[in-house]
Amino acid sequence: MLKAILFDMDGVLVNNLEIHRQAFAEFFRRYGVERTFDELSRVFGKGNDDIMGELMPADIVERVGIRQLGYEKEAIYREIYAPIIEPQAGLLAFLADSAKAGLRCAVGSSGYKANVDFVLDKCDIRRYFEATVAGDEVTRCKPDPEIYLTAAAKLGLSADECVVFEDAEAGIEAAKRAGMKVVALATTFDRVFLENTDADLIINDFRDITVEQLRELVEA
Repeated sequence: MLKAILFDMDGVLVNNLEIHRQAFAEFFRRYGVERTFDELSRVFGKGNDDIMGELMPADIVERVGIRQLGYEKEAIYREIYAPIIEPQAGLLAFLADSAKAGLRCAVGSSGYKANVDFVLDKCDIRRYFEATVAGDEVTRCKPDPEIYLTAAAKLGLSADECVVFEDAEAGIEAAKRAGMKVVALATTFDRVFLENTDADLIINDFRDITVEQLRELVEA
């Protein structure tokens, strides 16, 4: 029986791919690093420590520190995004409908807690979420299932009582490994790409889904 919805953040609560691209471009410029969009795409959905380890030269990681590099990039992201941030299309109505239906909500993101707080507060949606789990609060980030298992545990629920909204392959894998059904949003990646993942349903945004459809998916 469906009791809770677990939401990824980037590409789910907000459609922020272009903002992250701009932030990475500025971040890489500061360090004289060149990376392609394809290289960026391969790490979407992973934790910042993993991303920095894969994209930044080893000498810079050793000199600055992997966690500090992540903090710097995300500070750039928040500065760029703050004046223009808005919730994902259809999200506010869907959250209100979910609350009326008695469904509980939590965030499970590989992003830093500062980014989770930033999105919840700037979009004025914190009141809908009972719990949050961020990438710098766990030992292993997506595609490991720890984030989603921790989010369910914070709600006192089992995996089969939760459904996940995701946008990236690493997050979809994490949710499936946690034993949860997954709805994928075609925001960060297109439908053709998502059709080759283990997502149970693909939507464009929250205008394409109702609480009743979500119940049917989980209970099928």
